Amino acid sequence: MSNRKINFIGWILFIISALGFIISSIGSFWAMFGSLFFLIACIIFLIPFFRKEENEK
Repeated sequence: MSNRKINFIGWILFIISALGFIISSIGSFWAMFGSLFFLIACIIFLIPFFRKEENEK
């Protein structure tokens, strides 16, 4: 298994955990804020997996 695939699986697991935190924080503003912030950060870190490489041959 390539490092890229392992990293991608890791980020998917982080997103799943962020969704779990969001569900568990319903009713608490600051916990919800932190959970949503964590989810957005995980999604931003996934952007390079979907961008085309500039130096790709």
